[in-house]
This record gives sequence, C-alpha cells and structure tokens, in this order.
Amino acid sequence: MSALDLINPTSGLYRKREPVFPRVVKGRFRQLKWAVMILCLAVYYITPWIRWDRGAYAPDQAVLVDLANRRFFMFDIEIWPQEFYYVAGLLIMAGIGLFLVTSAVGRAWCGYACPQTVWTDLFQHVERWIDGDRNAQLKLNNAPWTAAKLGRRLTKWSIWLVIAMATGGAWIFYFVDAPTLASQFVAGDAAFVAYATVGVLTATTFIFGGFMREQVCIYMCPWPRIQTAMLDEKSLIVTYRDWRGEPRTQGVKKAAAAGEKVGDCIDCNACVSVCPTGVDIRQGPQLGCINCALCIDACDEVMGKLNRPRGLIDYLNLDDEKHERAGGAARPILKTLLRPRTLIYFAIWCSIGLAMLFTLGERARLTIDSAQDRNPVVVTMSDGQVRNGWTIKMRNMEGRPRSVELTMAGLPQGRMWTDAMDRKDAARSVRLNLAADATTRLHLYVAAPAGPAGETPFALIARPLDATPGTYDGREAARDIKFIRQ
Repeated sequence: MSALDLINPTSGLYRKREPVFPRVVKGRFRQLKWAVMILCLAVYYITPWIRWDRGAYAPDQAVLVDLANRRFFMFDIEIWPQEFYYVAGLLIMAGIGLFLVTSAVGRAWCGYACPQTVWTDLFQHVERWIDGDRNAQLKLNNAPWTAAKLGRRLTKWSIWLVIAMATGGAWIFYFVDAPTLASQFVAGDAAFVAYATVGVLTATTFIFGGFMREQVCIYMCPWPRIQTAMLDEKSLIVTYRDWRGEPRTQGVKKAAAAGEKVGDCIDCNACVSVCPTGVDIRQGPQLGCINCALCIDACDEVMGKLNRPRGLIDYLNLDDEKHERAGGAARPILKTLLRPRTLIYFAIWCSIGLAMLFTLGERARLTIDSAQDRNPVVVTMSDGQVRNGWTIKMRNMEGRPRSVELTMAGLPQGRMWTDAMDRKDAARSVRLNLAADATTRLHLYVAAPAGPAGETPFALIARPLDATPGTYDGREAARDIKFIRQ
C-alpha cells in the first residue's frame, strides 16, 4: 500500500486487506535479515535456559526477573528495587540507540530487528515451505477450497501455532526458574497467570505474525509516524533512482531498436514482489516501507542479468539524491553515517553506558536505612536517661551471609541495643548476622543522659567483619540520624 492510498481523501478510512505473498530473494540484505532473525530468535528462546553460578544463596538462572523477591538478575549483575535507575538507564540507552539508528539508516530497526518483523519473517518462511513461493501461494489462495487446500492450511496453521506457543512459553521462563516452571506447566501445577500469559502471547503472535502482518506495521504501530521527527535530509533510506530508471519499458530490445531513450527500469515488478508489506518503492518514500532492503537485492539481481549498473534501488539520502540527480558522483556511505548528529547520539549513548558501568562497579553491597519511632519520639526512662527508637533496615546485597558490626559515631554518652538484646548489654557497638541477599529488619534503641531540648546528630556505621578475598570490597555503610531530647 503506498502513501497515496493512505492520504487520498477518496479512498475512505478503511481498505480491505489484500494478501501479500512476498517472493523469496537472495542477496546481501536477505543474508543480513537471516543473520538478525536467527540471532534474535536464539537469544529469545535460549537465554532463560542459560545457567549462571551465583552461589548457594541466589538463583542460578543467568537472566531472571524475580518479581516474587523483587530482584533482576543478569549474569553477574543483580538489581534491587531501589536501584531501578539502572533499568531506567537501559531504557534510555535503548531509546537513544533507536534515535541513532533511525537518524543514520532510517527504519532499519523495523526492517530487521523489530519482533513483528522477525516473527512475520519466520511465519512467511514456514508458509513458503508448505505452500511454495509467491506464484504457488497466489494460485493456492485463489483456488477453491478442496481437501488438498484445507490440508495445507491446517498444516501451516498448526506449525504457526506451535511457534506461537513456544514464543509465549519462552516469555514466562524469564520470570521464574525455567526448568522448574516447565515441569510445573506440563504437569498442570503452574500458576494460573502462567497459563493466561502463554495464552495471550500465543494468540497475539499467531494473529499478528500469521494474518495481520503488514497491517501491524501500517495501521497499528506508531513508529512510522514518530520516525519522521528523527529523519533529516542526511538520513539513509531505501530510495528508487527515478532519474536513472525512468522512463520505464518492458520491451528493452524493441526500445533499443527504435532508438528510444529509456531508463534502466524494465518494470518487472521484482521490487514489489519481494516486499513484505506490498509497497512499490518506485512511488517514493511511504509509510509501509520498513527499509528491509529486499527490493535492493531483487533489483540488483535484475540489473546484473541485464549487464547494467547495480543500485537502481539503494540506500540514499535526500542530499545525495539532489547531488546525483544533478550529475554528481555517489558519495561514500561512511561519510554519510559519520556526521555531527549521529556522532552526538553515539557519544550520549556511550556516556550513559559508561556511567552505568562505573556506578555498578562502585556501588556498595551493604546499605542501611532508618525510620525513627514517632509514637512516642522520646521516652524518659526510670534512671532519668532519654531513649529514642528506630526501625533499621540493613541490606546485604551479596549472595552469602554477612557478619557486620554496627557502631555509633557521635553522641559520646549514648549506648544502643536491639530488641533482641537486654538493655544491660547496651554498648557503643553491636554485632549482627545478615542473611544472604536479603534485607534484615531490627528495632534499635539508643539511650543518652537528659539534657537541653533539641537534636543531636550522630551516625550509625556498619562495618563488615568477614574478609573472604575477592567477594567484598570492604566498603562501609553509614546512616546519619538525630537523637532528640524534649
């Protein structure tokens, strides 16, 4: 469907879908699509099954979104809820990366790595395997319903359904230990939400990849509308060199014999027949074009057979189009890509990534938080001393139990004890055992002699007592708090 069809006021708001049966093509961009598709599918399906040894106190799944325990594990990286800014940083990097790719090579994300593109491409290969290539699919689609046609359809839909179920099944394995959940799922013992999630993802994958396909890209996806804000006259997009291809002719030998001036395009429609969204790139840039570049492979193949220069359809930007239309030579692609805008995007992307790596390496694996008692804030004890209380949360972010010493810094005459101790054992420091990869809560009391009303600041410092080489960086955790007298 061309851009003209989408904006023509006489075309109406809805147009009945015309099935698109793209022809198989060979070439460098088709090989790139194969590589990206295989890589994306392999990463998606295999990643939950990769094991990663984190010790006896942490899960051994390499990538795990542990919602029950509020953790995110990615190989050696563990993200806690209060460290969600790392996830935000990854999302920002993904957004800037998308801006970078779009400003450089247009909708390359849509054409190669978008999940809709990857699964649609996979479904189309299954369709070719069952129904044959484009001509055979067109013939079968227009043929009346017979037992043979029904058999092919059921076979194709069954394979699509298996792929869709595997897609939904792989998704839930990212949230619970994959082998355990797989056995529970098969036995019927998994949680209802697991079956519901698989059902929804199976249905959406089956429908979007098998039946809606290009309609998702043209009608449902907002990205074609957003991308125009990130494209400029230097962005590479798939373009038809009309000044070289026009006027078209289907009778090359006849035109040459008659002495007519004709372009390189022989109107063979090879570019249209391989397009997964059914657009004709010769009509110019349009909403349905996802920049997969399969039309480039198809056109280059035809030009090669005609002994004419390749590149009638190619990646080109508006500046180079004007330059070449005026008779200039094609500019190097590298010069087009390495320009201020893309370099700035790349610098910002790298800066965020390096900052996140630095903070990951420097973050403390032991933290302490406090919340002062409010009812009452101050308690006067029988011996005349004043007592304050706090709820303390100490996070041990290592995959092993830890022993720490909690010490007071400041408030010289103060003494502290926990709710698990007797007041007679109050001291300037207490020793605590922290569970592995967990938050330990305790109630802490501090008593000091009475004095003028006001606040006296002091600090609680947690020092690790374990010294296992290579497992802890030795950093202390501190918390500034205030002792109140009334």
